[in-house]
Amino acid sequence: MINTLLILLGLMLNPNPPKSIYDFSFKTLDGKEVKLSKFKGKKILIVNTASKCGYTPQYEDLEKLHKQYGNKVVLIGFPSADFGGQELGTNAEIKEFCTGKYNTTFLIAEKGEVKGESISPLFQYLTTQSNPDFTGDIKWNFEKFLIDEKGQLIHRYRSAVKPLDEQITKNF
Repeated sequence: MINTLLILLGLMLNPNPPKSIYDFSFKTLDGKEVKLSKFKGKKILIVNTASKCGYTPQYEDLEKLHKQYGNKVVLIGFPSADFGGQELGTNAEIKEFCTGKYNTTFLIAEKGEVKGESISPLFQYLTTQSNPDFTGDIKWNFEKFLIDEKGQLIHRYRSAVKPLDEQITKNF
């Protein structure tokens, strides 16, 4: 209910709502701005991540997916402490953890919010887009959003679906 009200309020304040994922940008853990329009023509897999979660070992498979399919899909992690405070405190700590423990080389955004009153505009958009799977709030860390080459959400996966699961990789 609150998300719906926020979306309606956002539409009233911004009569030109985003038409696709390409209307968004994010900052990396290093503070560099990246426009998602840079990835037009490629699939994008967006994952909300956390460093102290039972699903955190998925970082290993996310890195494998990035290395195996990086020419076909852009992988972006979005760290968040929204679920049980399971993310480290600073962007520098997150970067050190991800690169030190899992040797990550894929894009990772700065820490942000993926649910609630302070949800980032990107995740507000993603959680309300129609797709064949489901819509609505993210339930836990490591949910995944697959965007097609035209910037449209085509699939959404819950946390338990591993990054290298055929449900995901058959789309590459």
